[in-house]
Amino acid sequence: MKCGKEDLLLYAVTDRTWLNGETLYSQVEKALKGGATFIQIREKALNREAFLVEAKELKALCREYAVPFVINDNVEIAIEADADGVHVGQSDMEAGSVREKLGPDKILGVSAQTVEQAIFAEQKGADYLGVGAVFHTGTKVDADDVSHETLKSICEAVKIPVVAIGGIGRDNVMALKGSGISGVAVVSALFAQQDIVQATAELKELTDRMVKA
Repeated sequence: MKCGKEDLLLYAVTDRTWLNGETLYSQVEKALKGGATFIQIREKALNREAFLVEAKELKALCREYAVPFVINDNVEIAIEADADGVHVGQSDMEAGSVREKLGPDKILGVSAQTVEQAIFAEQKGADYLGVGAVFHTGTKVDADDVSHETLKSICEAVKIPVVAIGGIGRDNVMALKGSGISGVAVVSALFAQQDIVQATAELKELTDRMVKA
């Protein structure tokens, strides 16, 4: 499964911090019911075995909704679970070597914060870029901020779709209009909310308006 621009409208990234006794599976299913168009599983602490089991379960769930499913950072788990692809940061692995491991048919997302990084990632086979943090975020304390101007410059410099990430929610998503992005990647804006289905549906509608504005 390759991803089109429209698949990246509302990109949900998982985070165990917000489980509150729920399972990750049930939270992801709620996001899918609310209209999430793309799912990334991000696990920093799970052991390999548990991660693989979870990845396979979530892949099957996303398949039911015909939504692309990628793994954050872990290329081996992505291949073993037959995920739709992987998303890597600048420090994880060079995009070209990830593409070699994945093969031509899987989705490769790459984080970028500068025009140079964006162009390089595209040249090395990235299918889309995650750019941020566009607003201050508590999820990734080490994420540098990316200005609206830089975000726009990145979108203009590459042909592949760009997703903005970092501190995005209902209150500020409209501020990204005119930047050229195809969608937004969010964590707490969905998974920290009491009603994940409703939060997803509302943010999706706002994001759609922002992208088209």
